[in-house]
Amino acid sequence: MLYLPREKGQGLVEYALILVLVAIVVIAILLLLGPVVGNVFSNIVSNL
Repeated sequence: MLYLPREKGQGLVEYALILVLVAIVVIAILLLLGPVVGNVFSNIVSNL
């Protein structure tokens, strides 16, 4: 075999894309559920 493909860079790019997608999903969930979670914690603190 004269040519061996280098797959290290490709794997790194794939991991980076997965990390970016997970970050986008987490940010979207926090934006949607942030006020709800804040209200729950406020109710818990006020009841204590």
